Amino acid sequence: MGNRGMEDLIPLVNRLQDALGSVGQSSSLHLPQIVVVGGQSAGKSSVLENFVGRDFLPRGSGIVTRRPLILQLLSATTEYGEFLHLKGKKFTDFDEIRKEIETETCRLTGSNKAISPVPINLRIHSPHVLNLTLVDLPGITKVPVGDQPADIEYQIRDMIMQFICKENCLILAVTPANTDLANSDALKLAKDVDPQGQRTIGVITKLDLMDEGTDAREILENRLLPLRRGYIGVVNRSQKDIDGKKDIKAALLAEKKFFLSHPAYKHMAESMGTPYLQRILNQQLTNHIRETLPAFRSHLQSQFLALNKEAEEYRQYSPDDPARRTKTLLQLAQRLAVDFEKLIEGSGDKVDTANLSGGARINRIFHEQFPYELVKIESDERKMRREINYAIRNIHGVRTGLFTPDMAFEAIVKKQISRLKGPCIKFIDMVSQELITTVYQCISKLSSFPKLRDETERLVTTEIHEQECKCRDQVLLLIDIQLAYINTKHEDFIGFTNAQQTYNQSNKTGKTGNQGVAPPSSLIVIRKGWLTVNNIGIMKGGAKEFWFILTAESLSWFKDDEEKEKKYMLPLDNLKLREVEKGFMSSKFVFAVFNTELRNVYKDYKCLELACNSQEELDSWKASLLRAGVYPEKVTVDKQGNGAPENFFDPQLERQVETIRNLVDSYMGIIYKTIRDLMPKTIMHLMINSVKEFISSELLAQLYALGECSALMDESPEQQKHREEVLHKHAALKEALAVIGEISTSTCTTPLPPPVDSSWIQPSSPTIPKNSVTGSKPVIRGHAPRVPRVPTPTGPTAFPSTDGHQQLPGQPNRAPSVPRRQPPAIPNVK
Repeated sequence: MGNRGMEDLIPLVNRLQDALGSVGQSSSLHLPQIVVVGGQSAGKSSVLENFVGRDFLPRGSGIVTRRPLILQLLSATTEYGEFLHLKGKKFTDFDEIRKEIETETCRLTGSNKAISPVPINLRIHSPHVLNLTLVDLPGITKVPVGDQPADIEYQIRDMIMQFICKENCLILAVTPANTDLANSDALKLAKDVDPQGQRTIGVITKLDLMDEGTDAREILENRLLPLRRGYIGVVNRSQKDIDGKKDIKAALLAEKKFFLSHPAYKHMAESMGTPYLQRILNQQLTNHIRETLPAFRSHLQSQFLALNKEAEEYRQYSPDDPARRTKTLLQLAQRLAVDFEKLIEGSGDKVDTANLSGGARINRIFHEQFPYELVKIESDERKMRREINYAIRNIHGVRTGLFTPDMAFEAIVKKQISRLKGPCIKFIDMVSQELITTVYQCISKLSSFPKLRDETERLVTTEIHEQECKCRDQVLLLIDIQLAYINTKHEDFIGFTNAQQTYNQSNKTGKTGNQGVAPPSSLIVIRKGWLTVNNIGIMKGGAKEFWFILTAESLSWFKDDEEKEKKYMLPLDNLKLREVEKGFMSSKFVFAVFNTELRNVYKDYKCLELACNSQEELDSWKASLLRAGVYPEKVTVDKQGNGAPENFFDPQLERQVETIRNLVDSYMGIIYKTIRDLMPKTIMHLMINSVKEFISSELLAQLYALGECSALMDESPEQQKHREEVLHKHAALKEALAVIGEISTSTCTTPLPPPVDSSWIQPSSPTIPKNSVTGSKPVIRGHAPRVPRVPTPTGPTAFPSTDGHQQLPGQPNRAPSVPRRQPPAIPNVK
């Protein structure tokens, strides 16, 4: 191709993009757009063609480019072109590309000079280009011709502004040498968006067509009308040359000869012409790439270092080496044992801050869920009194007993102890399930070896189930031991005399409340935390959150956790806990407290519904309320179908029932305390510690005993693919960093020229045409961004008027022949 200035940079950038593209990464080197701006027939398309090095754009007199052409140059191994509107069709003949541009332009705009803002997208794939974008735009014109609308000037300026206001855009302001440079529309538009001149290059065309005896020497020397980046003169092919099929290579030789032979330009011939323009643009691309490289290199370096260790392991890894397989199996088994122990015992490294796991969840089962299950049995007061009543009467039979029978106490106690089997078995099941979940969490790291993972999972879960059975048998044995002998000489047992005194005192004082609970000091705070009051908030516009404090005697809530503004204090006497089902649309977990004597709990409310954010929080609050003596509700119904308590008409029987109930409460308190203490210890010894010992000591031996060690270490296809990807990515990143180093050492940055006084360029302020064609309608288009120096009215944005045209608020209606749009402008330049 004609542009040889890119030859040093193209291979390096292509190597960088190929290296990163092979591993699915972008190079992030977003090269600038190069937009050619100028008046009609100023030679814009010729400049663009010379830069590309191919003859492919429509040529002629008048307005030829009537739609924006977005030309994407893409580096490829073969050379061809393709249009976005003709997907899949490849053009290898550039004459056909020119014809397709003409055809597509006429399809949308007709053949009578009309224009359209809809761009034509053309991609040219070639091994001789960088990945960048060139934009050819319609020339700036002032007088509409043919089918052009009355606001043709505004529409073209609007099109241009859409492209050149981007910061990533290099502006080639093309001006013919035979026109007045001070009135150049291209330079005026460029200054509007680039007032500092940092991305504007002046291009002077048609130097060979200037009147004899005149030249543009002072302009090209940047002395007459200075630009920060100066001017570059070019000599394009004439229409006669184009019609005569003069190729670009011959045109470049003719251009060089012109500058070397012209007396006004020969002293600066080296800084004139299309090749020099190409070098300047290439240097701008190089500057851009070098400015992007530090951050890009840092990003790649961090990825490279992150992969270093893993890639080094994979590089030395030999999947078929028996010694390597044995070593890997040993390492994985040891890592599994360490990971399992850390999850159970807790560890400071890699702490999960989102959820409870492993030992923390088992701890919650030990001290929150299991005690709650026990108290649900313990709290069924009504049923116990009825059972005691029936037991006493059945033991006496037809006789009337004068003394409280010991057999009734023993029968009731044994029945209460037997009821512990259900919660204890459930307790073991919950811990077993948590152990299996923890094992799965550890075994997931063996996914690279599917057979090893499956065998390890089978062996460990089998061990858990075996230990679960042993633990279940041991717990049932503990309960049977308690049933075997009722020790009424236990030091904590109140005995018959104390039970009678308790009954007498309760009759004298008439004390009521949570039975069998000796509350601690009211000053002891059992729990603090946020709870949402559901049912009260409904009356006031929604649920409200308060800071709650639970003590042994009251439940108080405050406005916030500073505990300064107390909202209410609720005594715990006669309070019960009630389960509340979670709502279908609710994310909260709800429970309620109510008064057993049907009194209002708070103001006019019979119950207080409180909501938590998680099940764990709900269980914790329930356990805390149990410690304070607030037991769960459990309604029992007798065989006659009513839930009313047994009426005692015999005072002596009532005394006996109350005495035995006190004795049962005292003895069962001892049993509950013993079970709460022994159950976690039993499970810890028989299940958790046994499984830990199995994983650390016996698992590896059992894996070897299978006799398939080699087969166990077969990699999964996913692991093989992952290893290859890591090695490939590591090599690609290494190559990319080497290429970046070559770019840094083989290229240099050209400093930006110092600012110049460009006040000679007047702001672009096109006037609305007065003599427009009557009855013509402008093309409806959105307003371009405004010029920063022109004050803009505040208020709503443009809205469609009743006839479908865009109109600004407050703008007076005009006749249809006058354009209904403001001059194009740009956003504020910061």
